Amino acid sequence: MGDLPAVAALRYHHASARSNVRAPQVVTFSGIDGAGKTTQINSLSAYLSQRGFRVAHVIFWDDVAVLSKLRAGVSLAIFREPSRSANTVSLRHDKNVRTWYLMLVRAGFYLLDALSLRWVVSKLGRCNHDFIVFDRYLYDELVQIQPRHWLARAYIRLLLSLAPQPEFPFILDASPDEAFARKPEYPLDFMRSYRQAFLGLRTFVPHLTVVGPSTVDTVQQLIVQRIAQGSSVGANRGTPPY
Repeated sequence: MGDLPAVAALRYHHASARSNVRAPQVVTFSGIDGAGKTTQINSLSAYLSQRGFRVAHVIFWDDVAVLSKLRAGVSLAIFREPSRSANTVSLRHDKNVRTWYLMLVRAGFYLLDALSLRWVVSKLGRCNHDFIVFDRYLYDELVQIQPRHWLARAYIRLLLSLAPQPEFPFILDASPDEAFARKPEYPLDFMRSYRQAFLGLRTFVPHLTVVGPSTVDTVQQLIVQRIAQGSSVGANRGTPPY
C-alpha cells in the first residue's frame, strides 16, 4: 500500500505531539461473517505500527463481552444444526433464532456488554495508545435486535448512548453468497438478512463508514484514506471527524 500525503501529514503531527496527553482514536470493524474483517484489521494494525503509532488490538467477543465463552458454548450446543451427511457443513443457528425469551436474555447481556465496553475503552485510554482497533463492536450485537417496535429502537439508542462512540467505525460490506462460500457458518438466507441489518445501522449511527465489496488492496487504501482524512492529533476527542 502506497504512502499517502494525508498519512504523511498525520505522522508529522503525531511526532510533534508525542509529549501531549491525548485520548486514543477508536477504529472498529463490523460486518457479516466472511467479509474480510480479520485481513483488514491485521493490515491496518501493522500499517499504523510500522509508522510509529501505538496500537491496541481488541477482540470484542474475547476482551469485552461478558461471559463470552459460556454464552458461545451454550449457543453452539443448543442451536447448531447437525450435519446430515459427511459431505455437508454443520451450520450455526445461534444468531438467527429470535424467540422472545432468548431476545430478553440477550438484551440483558447486551446491556452488560455496553457497560463493559465503556470500561475497556476507558482503561485503554490511560495506556498511552494512539489507536484502539476493535475486531467487532457493539454494532455486531445491535444487528440482532429487530428495530420494528419503538421499544426495540429505544433500547438500541440506550445501548449506543452507553457505549463509546468510535472515531472511525467501519462496516465491511460483502456479497452474502461470496462470504458464505468463504466461511459457511450460517444459512445463506440468514446471511442476506444479516447484511441488510448491518447496512440498516446507519439509521442509528449516521457516521458509520460502509466499505463496499472490492479487492483487498482497494479496501485497505479506502480505510487508510478515511483515517488519514479524519484524524487530528491536536483536536479534542469530542470533535466529530466528519
